Amino acid sequence: MSASPNAHLIGRVGSVLRALSAANEAGAATSELARATDLPRPTVHRLLSSLADEGFVDRDRRTGRWFLGPELYLLGQTAGTRYDVTHHARASVHRLAAKTGESAFFSALRGEETVCLLREDGDFPIRSFVLYEGARFPLGVVSAGLVILAFLDDAEIDAYLERTDLTSRWGQTHAPEEVHARIARTRRDGYSVNPGLVVEGSWGMAAAVFDRAGQPAWALTLTGIEPRFRPDRQPELGALLLHEAHTLSRTLDASHRKTHL
Repeated sequence: MSASPNAHLIGRVGSVLRALSAANEAGAATSELARATDLPRPTVHRLLSSLADEGFVDRDRRTGRWFLGPELYLLGQTAGTRYDVTHHARASVHRLAAKTGESAFFSALRGEETVCLLREDGDFPIRSFVLYEGARFPLGVVSAGLVILAFLDDAEIDAYLERTDLTSRWGQTHAPEEVHARIARTRRDGYSVNPGLVVEGSWGMAAAVFDRAGQPAWALTLTGIEPRFRPDRQPELGALLLHEAHTLSRTLDASHRKTHL
Protein backbone atom coordinates (compact mmCIF):
# COMPACT_ATOMS: atom_id res chain seq x y z
CA MET A 1 0.00 0.00 0.00
CA SER A 2 1.41 3.39 -1.00
CA ALA A 3 1.80 6.17 1.53
CA SER A 4 -1.04 8.67 1.80
CA PRO A 5 -0.53 12.21 0.45
CA ASN A 6 -0.60 13.54 4.02
CA ALA A 7 2.13 11.15 5.12
CA HIS A 8 4.21 12.18 2.11
CA LEU A 9 3.76 15.85 2.99
CA ILE A 10 4.65 15.30 6.65
CA GLY A 11 7.78 13.44 5.60
CA ARG A 12 8.84 16.40 3.50
CA VAL A 13 8.14 18.85 6.30
CA GLY A 14 10.13 16.71 8.70
CA SER A 15 13.12 16.52 6.38
CA VAL A 16 13.13 20.31 5.91
CA LEU A 17 12.95 20.97 9.66
CA ARG A 18 15.72 18.46 10.39
CA ALA A 19 17.95 20.02 7.74
CA LEU A 20 17.25 23.48 9.14
CA SER A 21 18.02 22.35 12.69
CA ALA A 22 21.49 21.29 11.57
CA ALA A 23 22.20 24.82 10.34
CA ASN A 24 20.13 26.85 12.76
CA GLU A 25 22.94 28.95 14.28
CA ALA A 26 23.79 30.51 10.91
CA GLY A 27 20.46 29.81 9.25
CA ALA A 28 20.06 28.38 5.77
CA ALA A 29 19.06 29.63 2.36
CA THR A 30 16.19 27.97 0.53
CA SER A 31 18.60 26.55 -2.05
CA GLU A 32 20.78 25.06 0.69
CA LEU A 33 17.81 23.31 2.25
CA ALA A 34 16.74 22.03 -1.16
CA ARG A 35 20.15 20.43 -1.66
CA ALA A 36 20.17 18.98 1.85
CA THR A 37 16.74 17.39 1.43
CA ASP A 38 16.92 16.46 -2.28
CA LEU A 39 13.68 18.33 -2.83
CA PRO A 40 12.94 20.88 -5.59
CA ARG A 41 13.63 24.44 -4.53
CA PRO A 42 10.05 25.66 -5.23
CA THR A 43 8.70 22.82 -3.07
CA VAL A 44 11.02 23.74 -0.21
CA HIS A 45 10.06 27.41 -0.49
CA ARG A 46 6.35 26.57 -0.33
CA LEU A 47 6.87 24.38 2.72
CA LEU A 48 8.93 27.04 4.48
CA SER A 49 6.38 29.73 3.75
CA SER A 50 3.59 27.61 5.22
CA LEU A 51 5.70 26.74 8.25
CA ALA A 52 6.49 30.43 8.75
CA ASP A 53 2.77 31.24 8.82
CA GLU A 54 2.46 28.89 11.82
CA GLY A 55 5.60 30.16 13.55
CA PHE A 56 7.57 26.93 13.06
CA VAL A 57 10.27 28.72 11.06
CA ASP A 58 11.38 32.32 10.85
CA ARG A 59 13.08 34.29 8.07
CA ASP A 60 15.63 37.05 8.38
CA ARG A 61 14.28 39.78 6.13
CA ARG A 62 17.73 41.24 5.54
CA THR A 63 19.56 38.06 4.52
CA GLY A 64 16.66 35.87 3.45
CA ARG A 65 18.00 33.00 5.54
CA TRP A 66 15.68 30.68 7.42
CA PHE A 67 15.80 29.70 11.11
CA LEU A 68 13.74 27.48 13.37
CA GLY A 69 10.84 29.48 14.74
CA PRO A 70 9.45 30.41 18.17
CA GLU A 71 6.59 27.91 18.01
CA LEU A 72 9.08 25.03 17.86
CA TYR A 73 10.84 26.42 20.91
CA LEU A 74 7.58 26.46 22.86
CA LEU A 75 6.68 22.94 21.75
CA GLY A 76 10.20 21.77 22.60
CA GLN A 77 9.93 23.18 26.09
CA THR A 78 6.77 21.17 26.62
CA ALA A 79 8.16 17.98 25.10
CA GLY A 80 11.32 18.38 27.15
CA THR A 81 9.50 17.42 30.32
CA ARG A 82 9.19 13.92 28.87
CA TYR A 83 12.25 13.50 26.64
CA ASP A 84 14.99 15.90 27.73
CA VAL A 85 17.95 14.21 29.42
CA THR A 86 20.48 16.96 28.87
CA HIS A 87 20.14 18.28 32.43
CA HIS A 88 21.56 14.93 33.58
CA ALA A 89 24.35 15.01 30.98
CA ARG A 90 25.62 18.54 31.65
CA ALA A 91 27.70 17.50 34.65
CA SER A 92 29.45 14.76 32.67
CA VAL A 93 30.13 17.08 29.73
CA HIS A 94 31.52 19.72 32.10
CA ARG A 95 33.82 17.28 33.89
CA LEU A 96 35.18 15.91 30.61
CA ALA A 97 35.93 19.40 29.27
CA ALA A 98 37.52 20.51 32.56
CA LYS A 99 39.68 17.41 33.04
CA THR A 100 40.93 17.12 29.45
CA GLY A 101 40.97 20.69 28.12
CA GLU A 102 39.19 19.44 24.99
CA SER A 103 35.69 20.11 23.66
CA ALA A 104 33.13 17.73 25.17
CA PHE A 105 29.74 16.80 23.76
CA PHE A 106 26.57 14.84 24.45
CA SER A 107 24.69 13.34 21.49
CA ALA A 108 21.48 11.35 21.17
CA LEU A 109 20.48 8.58 18.80
CA ARG A 110 17.54 9.62 16.67
CA GLY A 111 16.49 7.17 13.97
CA GLU A 112 19.71 6.32 12.15
CA GLU A 113 21.49 9.55 13.07
CA THR A 114 23.23 11.06 16.04
CA VAL A 115 22.17 14.57 17.03
CA CYS A 116 24.52 16.73 19.10
CA LEU A 117 22.65 18.23 22.07
CA LEU A 118 25.35 19.73 24.29
CA ARG A 119 28.82 21.23 23.87
CA GLU A 120 31.31 22.63 26.35
CA ASP A 121 34.83 23.71 25.46
CA GLY A 122 37.84 23.06 27.67
CA ASP A 123 40.71 25.44 28.20
CA PHE A 124 42.93 24.26 25.33
CA PRO A 125 42.89 27.22 22.91
CA ILE A 126 42.65 25.30 19.58
CA ARG A 127 39.21 23.88 18.82
CA SER A 128 37.65 21.41 16.44
CA PHE A 129 34.37 22.59 14.95
CA VAL A 130 33.11 19.39 13.33
CA LEU A 131 30.54 18.95 16.09
CA TYR A 132 28.18 21.65 17.31
CA GLU A 133 24.78 21.70 18.98
CA GLY A 134 22.21 20.54 16.44
CA ALA A 135 24.71 18.76 14.17
CA ARG A 136 23.43 15.49 12.71
CA PHE A 137 25.51 12.64 11.35
CA PRO A 138 24.53 9.17 10.17
CA LEU A 139 25.53 6.19 12.28
CA GLY A 140 29.10 5.16 11.54
CA VAL A 141 30.22 8.76 10.96
CA VAL A 142 32.04 10.75 13.69
CA SER A 143 32.99 9.01 16.92
CA ALA A 144 29.51 9.27 18.50
CA GLY A 145 27.87 7.60 15.53
CA LEU A 146 30.54 4.91 15.45
CA VAL A 147 30.32 3.98 19.13
CA ILE A 148 26.52 3.76 19.08
CA LEU A 149 26.61 1.64 15.90
CA ALA A 150 29.29 -0.62 17.39
CA PHE A 151 27.11 -1.67 20.31
CA LEU A 152 24.02 -2.53 18.29
CA ASP A 153 23.33 -6.17 17.45
CA ASP A 154 25.37 -7.64 14.61
CA ALA A 155 22.24 -8.17 12.52
CA GLU A 156 21.24 -4.51 12.93
CA ILE A 157 24.73 -3.37 11.95
CA ASP A 158 24.84 -5.57 8.86
CA ALA A 159 21.37 -4.50 7.72
CA TYR A 160 22.21 -0.82 8.24
CA LEU A 161 25.48 -0.96 6.29
CA GLU A 162 23.84 -2.93 3.48
CA ARG A 163 21.14 -0.29 2.91
CA THR A 164 23.20 2.83 3.67
CA ASP A 165 25.76 4.39 1.36
CA LEU A 166 28.20 6.37 3.50
CA THR A 167 30.92 6.62 0.85
CA SER A 168 29.23 9.04 -1.55
CA ARG A 169 29.48 11.85 0.98
CA TRP A 170 32.09 10.67 3.48
CA GLY A 171 34.55 8.84 1.24
CA GLN A 172 35.97 5.34 0.95
CA THR A 173 37.11 5.35 4.58
CA HIS A 174 33.41 4.79 5.32
CA ALA A 175 33.01 1.73 3.10
CA PRO A 176 31.38 -1.19 4.98
CA GLU A 177 34.63 -3.12 5.46
CA GLU A 178 36.33 -0.02 6.90
CA VAL A 179 33.43 0.66 9.26
CA HIS A 180 33.39 -2.99 10.36
CA ALA A 181 37.09 -2.77 11.19
CA ARG A 182 36.52 0.33 13.35
CA ILE A 183 33.56 -1.38 15.01
CA ALA A 184 35.82 -4.28 15.99
CA ARG A 185 38.37 -1.89 17.52
CA THR A 186 35.61 0.00 19.33
CA ARG A 187 34.24 -3.18 20.85
CA ARG A 188 37.73 -4.21 21.92
CA ASP A 189 38.56 -0.88 23.57
CA GLY A 190 35.09 0.08 24.76
CA TYR A 191 35.34 3.51 23.14
CA SER A 192 35.57 4.73 19.55
CA VAL A 193 38.27 6.79 17.84
CA ASN A 194 37.70 8.93 14.77
CA PRO A 195 41.19 9.66 13.38
CA GLY A 196 40.32 12.76 11.35
CA LEU A 197 38.03 10.97 8.90
CA VAL A 198 35.48 13.80 8.58
CA VAL A 199 37.88 16.76 8.68
CA GLU A 200 41.59 16.10 8.37
CA GLY A 201 43.43 16.75 11.62
CA SER A 202 40.23 16.86 13.69
CA TRP A 203 40.04 13.80 15.94
CA GLY A 204 37.31 12.52 18.19
CA MET A 205 36.69 9.82 20.77
CA ALA A 206 33.37 8.68 22.22
CA ALA A 207 31.77 6.29 24.69
CA ALA A 208 28.21 5.01 24.53
CA VAL A 209 25.58 5.79 27.14
CA PHE A 210 23.01 3.02 27.49
CA ASP A 211 19.30 3.11 28.23
CA ARG A 212 17.62 0.91 30.83
CA ALA A 213 17.17 -1.86 28.22
CA GLY A 214 20.93 -1.98 27.68
CA GLN A 215 20.79 -0.35 24.25
CA PRO A 216 23.14 2.46 23.16
CA ALA A 217 20.97 5.57 23.05
CA TRP A 218 23.42 8.44 23.62
CA ALA A 219 27.14 9.17 23.48
CA LEU A 220 29.71 11.33 25.24
CA THR A 221 32.43 12.69 22.96
CA LEU A 222 35.75 14.51 23.14
CA THR A 223 37.16 16.27 20.08
CA GLY A 224 40.32 18.21 19.31
CA ILE A 225 43.33 18.41 17.06
CA GLU A 226 45.41 15.34 16.21
CA PRO A 227 48.43 16.03 18.49
CA ARG A 228 46.08 16.09 21.49
CA PHE A 229 44.87 12.57 20.68
CA ARG A 230 48.23 10.86 20.29
CA PRO A 231 48.24 7.07 20.91
CA ASP A 232 49.81 7.32 24.36
CA ARG A 233 47.03 9.68 25.55
CA GLN A 234 44.08 7.78 24.08
CA PRO A 235 43.81 5.23 26.95
CA GLU A 236 43.61 8.11 29.44
CA LEU A 237 40.91 9.90 27.46
CA GLY A 238 39.09 6.62 26.86
CA ALA A 239 39.04 5.80 30.57
CA LEU A 240 37.57 9.21 31.38
CA LEU A 241 34.89 8.79 28.71
CA LEU A 242 33.97 5.30 29.89
CA HIS A 243 33.77 6.42 33.51
CA GLU A 244 31.45 9.31 32.70
CA ALA A 245 29.36 7.21 30.30
CA HIS A 246 28.91 4.51 32.95
CA THR A 247 27.99 7.10 35.57
CA LEU A 248 25.51 8.79 33.25
CA SER A 249 23.93 5.48 32.21
CA ARG A 250 23.28 4.69 35.88
CA THR A 251 21.95 8.21 36.53
CA LEU A 252 19.50 8.03 33.64
CA ASP A 253 18.32 4.57 34.69
CA ALA A 254 17.76 5.76 38.27
CA SER A 255 15.88 8.82 37.01
CA HIS A 256 13.65 6.64 34.83
CA ARG A 257 12.86 4.33 37.73
CA LYS A 258 12.03 7.27 40.00
CA THR A 259 9.77 8.84 37.37
CA HIS A 260 7.83 5.61 36.86
CA LEU A 261 7.38 4.66 40.52
